[in-house]
Amino acid sequence: MYGDSATVRKILTESGDTWAVVGLSSNRSRAAYGVAQVLQRFGKRVVPVHPKAETVHGEQGYASLADIPFEVDVVDVFVNSDLAGAVADEAVAKGAKAVWFQLGVIDETAYERTRAAGLEMVMDRCPAIEIPRLGRG
Repeated sequence: MYGDSATVRKILTESGDTWAVVGLSSNRSRAAYGVAQVLQRFGKRVVPVHPKAETVHGEQGYASLADIPFEVDVVDVFVNSDLAGAVADEAVAKGAKAVWFQLGVIDETAYERTRAAGLEMVMDRCPAIEIPRLGRG
């Protein structure tokens, strides 16, 4: 388990309200679309990061984390595990406080690098599942 309950709670409640969701597009059938809605209902600002840079859920999209012209608190990663490590490294470079790898997204070396850089990190978990467990949301 990568990310105990205390880390999950800390990221969701203390790490900040601007979440870059990497892999979020306007495709309603993708998990990122629904999870982003849950995050918004929970009070988070969701910033789409996708090569198409589409506006999703009323928020301007960006092609990469580096293109976002403001600070990001948490980077939520909806890409294949083989691409996730590079995104985690971009999150560190961007100055994010935390990285969240979604269900099925696993890269143990990225987890170690990200934690070593001082960021909180959760891997193979979903905020849409974890938020109701907080007792609110």
